[in-house]
Amino acid sequence: MTVATPEDFPKAFADAWHSRDGHRIGALFSDDADFVNVTGLWWRNRTAISKAHDYALKSFFADSTLKPGVVTTRTLGPDHAVVHCRFHLSGQSAPDGSIAGDRSTILIFVLQKGPGGWQAVAAQNTDVVPGKETHLNADTFSAVDYRDT
Repeated sequence: MTVATPEDFPKAFADAWHSRDGHRIGALFSDDADFVNVTGLWWRNRTAISKAHDYALKSFFADSTLKPGVVTTRTLGPDHAVVHCRFHLSGQSAPDGSIAGDRSTILIFVLQKGPGGWQAVAAQNTDVVPGKETHLNADTFSAVDYRDT
């Protein structure tokens, strides 16, 4: 899959997501890319990124929809860019088979331009938890807002 501009990358990621083929997502990344997911799992190459996404897209994300929203791009010279995109995710299956609530995430992609277009060399996905400032690990791990205290 060729990505012509950094601004096109989030749409290419969503299109690969909707194919339900994790290898299409992997094709967007360099061989030695890093991807950190929303829970901190760290996949350290294209093969691991492909495998993890393929599993998820064929199981708990099998009926999900991923929609890109606001995109910002910062170029770092002619061959590198950082892209932030807010995504909306719906249709995730819960462990009991029900449909989970919708989520918003922000994905950060560090891109490098090569002969075949733009590829990610790193990505990180962060869940958006409205109204919260940080996570707290007490008896349970949860998002908290210190402004309420």
